[in-house]
Amino acid sequence: MFIVHVHVHTKPEHVAAFKAATLANARASVGEAGIARFDVVQQADDPTRFVLVEVYRTPAAAAAHKETAHYAVWRDTVAPMMAEPRSSAKFANVFPDDSGW
Repeated sequence: MFIVHVHVHTKPEHVAAFKAATLANARASVGEAGIARFDVVQQADDPTRFVLVEVYRTPAAAAAHKETAHYAVWRDTVAPMMAEPRSSAKFANVFPDDSGW
């Protein structure tokens, strides 16, 4: 699995609109064959901060996701809502895995 955590800090006045746009993108994303999971979480003590937890079956699936129409709509819609540029961190799963350990 290839996991991406996308960290987003929105402007306070855009929290509701960001959530709506992001949930639409997440709902469309889980229909992609290469996506195993797509979570949207909001920080409990700061509602302007979100993490998108995107779990792809392969790195190629992550690249394919960025070519979809729903991703382009999300990216362009939420760009002006950001308090700062979004950032991401990429991970490989350790457990569970297919190695049997």
